[in-house]
Amino acid sequence: MIPFLRKQFNASFTPDKYQVFLRRIDDACGTHVQFRLSETPCFFPKSLLEGMAEDGKELIRQLVENPEYCARSEASIPPEFRVPNEPARPLFVQVDFGLVRDARGELQPKLVELQAFPSLYAYQVTLAQSYTDVFGLDRFEGGEQLRFFLSGLGEKSYRELLRAAIVGTQDPENVILMEIHPTTQKTLPDFLLTERMLGVRTVDIAAIKKHGTQLYYERNGGRVPIRRIYNRAIVDELQRKQVKLGFDWRDDLNVEWAGHPNWYFRISKFSIPYLRHESVPKTWFLDKLDQIPDDLQNYALKPLYSFAGLGVVIAPKREDIEAIPAEKRADYILQERLHFEPVIETPFGTTKAEVRVMYVWPEQLQAVLTIIRMGRGLMMGVDQNKNMEWVGASAALYGG
Repeated sequence: MIPFLRKQFNASFTPDKYQVFLRRIDDACGTHVQFRLSETPCFFPKSLLEGMAEDGKELIRQLVENPEYCARSEASIPPEFRVPNEPARPLFVQVDFGLVRDARGELQPKLVELQAFPSLYAYQVTLAQSYTDVFGLDRFEGGEQLRFFLSGLGEKSYRELLRAAIVGTQDPENVILMEIHPTTQKTLPDFLLTERMLGVRTVDIAAIKKHGTQLYYERNGGRVPIRRIYNRAIVDELQRKQVKLGFDWRDDLNVEWAGHPNWYFRISKFSIPYLRHESVPKTWFLDKLDQIPDDLQNYALKPLYSFAGLGVVIAPKREDIEAIPAEKRADYILQERLHFEPVIETPFGTTKAEVRVMYVWPEQLQAVLTIIRMGRGLMMGVDQNKNMEWVGASAALYGG
């Protein structure tokens, strides 16, 4: 995307440097990173990233600040997972964009999906900094200093912002990162880095117990009260794994939420048919579709509540749609398929990139970081890009 930086990086790359980079990441995280890391960061123009960040803000505000949408999105929250004391806005939001060519041949960001749920807020800093350090990217000739924080943030101000969002006014001793069997999750590196950055503790949701309105977990033979929860537990995974809980989501508990669970449903694929913006592809709820299009090769079928691309069908067949029972069709969308433009020059040909803009909203809505997924398959996930090089998780760097 920034040709002279791409040319310099590709010319100076060696497999040995990549192995040093991988060891650096594992050492920094204190555990092995199980998902594939790309051999390269992505060099994006600052104006492109800032434009995506502003588009994402507009999409988020269209939903959160629209009373009619907020009323309609009540239907998105399953009754058994409706948590009391919902705040007026989400604390964390992710907006994913792909880059496509418009009719004029110019690159334009298009919405892939959005989700009011935390992402890799601690890990992504380590990833971007490791690319910079190992490959000497702050020493590239002809370029300004390369950055990865957005909205004018730096390492210190970002950490302070994240502390305010996750820990709030509580003692870190009483703040937990809550996940399902966290030591088995591929996102464990982020949990460990969050613990180190903020002094909170990662706790398995199945180990949490309730006494009256108070939640607690046991440690060293004693009870540790939980005052605030940084929620990383995905509801559909809870259901798939049939996890037994020691509390009910509907309980009116004496606890604060760093990322209230209801917003996971309210801002999600459920939201996309309600959005009106040039970056948003045409999208319909499956139960509202008058007729199945003849050109299904130009569409994607997506379940509303799945994570990491689970259940998504690119170019579905008519029988894929007809196989979904009528009573389940409200839980799916049919979306205009995006043909990502390969924009990253690699030794294995041009590669596509999906950009996740990460937001935090304690007082004002702020874009803070990006996550990049590189791929040459139909989808951008690791499972769709197996046995390939110069693909996988990456970071965006920009000058200025």
